[in-house]
Amino acid sequence: MEQYLEVTDSRSGKSYKIPIEGDYIRAADIGRIGAPEGRDEAALKAAHPLHILDNGYQHTACMESSITHIDGLRGTIRYREFPIESVFHDYVYEDAMHLIIWGAIPTQQQKDSVRETMYKAMIPSQSVKDVISAFPRDAETFPMILAGMSAFAASDSVVCKTRHQQSAMFHGHLDLADEAIARTIAYLASTISLIYAHKNEKEWHAPEPTKSLLGNLLQMMGIDNPEVEKCLAKLWILYADHEMTNSTAAVLHAGSTLIDPVSAVTAGIICGYGPLHGGAIDLAYEAFRQIGTPERVPGFIERIKSKGGRLFGYGHRVYKTRDPRVTLIEELLEEHREAVEANPLLRVAMAIDKYASQDSYFIERGLKANADLMGCFLYTAMGFDTDMIIAITILSRTPGALAHWRESLTQPVKLWRPGQKYVKPLAN
Repeated sequence: MEQYLEVTDSRSGKSYKIPIEGDYIRAADIGRIGAPEGRDEAALKAAHPLHILDNGYQHTACMESSITHIDGLRGTIRYREFPIESVFHDYVYEDAMHLIIWGAIPTQQQKDSVRETMYKAMIPSQSVKDVISAFPRDAETFPMILAGMSAFAASDSVVCKTRHQQSAMFHGHLDLADEAIARTIAYLASTISLIYAHKNEKEWHAPEPTKSLLGNLLQMMGIDNPEVEKCLAKLWILYADHEMTNSTAAVLHAGSTLIDPVSAVTAGIICGYGPLHGGAIDLAYEAFRQIGTPERVPGFIERIKSKGGRLFGYGHRVYKTRDPRVTLIEELLEEHREAVEANPLLRVAMAIDKYASQDSYFIERGLKANADLMGCFLYTAMGFDTDMIIAITILSRTPGALAHWRESLTQPVKLWRPGQKYVKPLAN
């Protein structure tokens, strides 16, 4: 049965049928309301076409996608129709990466092909090494990543050519796009490993062609611990994609200009470090350090409740019930409980979570530690510096963002150019 909105414009008295497609209406159909009825000057002057004002895109979908579906009311996530629980329990991150980008669980031959491409791209030129080593060892990781990615982009001939030809380099050319996707992910992994080695005065280790993305990241960082790789191979599944996040939208916004994937991903990384996005993790950890001991948690929570601060890492705009990723992260935390309980910083974090889960203020508002924060506890338990957690988490999310970029290459080219509502300036 046809579903639609029947709208009457009180300005003109005219009625319109706005089709409803799967709980969505199209902005173009809204734009018909009050639109010009002719092309002559009088018709154009008489028209008052309706526009949609949605600050922060709270109620607006910007793309149609077949990659990930989140139902925040029911608390479910699906990757390409696979429930996230089945992907988590039956596969590892490398499988999830292929599923999200290319739409299917990979064969060993497909894995080997991508591994080979990534391996070659992970080997940095001397210019990339020089860029990273030029930073002070105590510099923040964020600007170092931007510099490293820029250095890799400068040495990629395909990336550079993108800006110097009139036809689209990647749109409609998925073979080129797929190679560029693998290289972009590899560049970021290599950049992060170089930063880790530089900041910690450790030797950087060359990647190996037979290892996965995760395996080579740890190899390049000099981390030889099967338990760490086993844990992250599951944890990364939960971060592989999360539908249309702020950073994913930034990747697509940049990508709509037909720019290369390295540049588009860099736009996403910049957003990922913002305090209201991935950067909230740094602020949460700073709070843990300031609190110092579990005994001081009640006083900290009471200050939060009296508007004396903000508890970063709690709550999530999308979920009205329990985030399914939290349950799966709790399984991993249980496996590593001894390491979690032995870490002073995590003892504070867990004390906050326990207090908040029993406090009516948090219960009534549905404020719980979100999956992004809880997953970080595993990194800390396994010995990763707080400074590197966001960087590594962004790497785990990058294939998902690039899956959306790849999907956009199969759709009509459309430069993203949002409108605005002009408001007369206030008098001085």
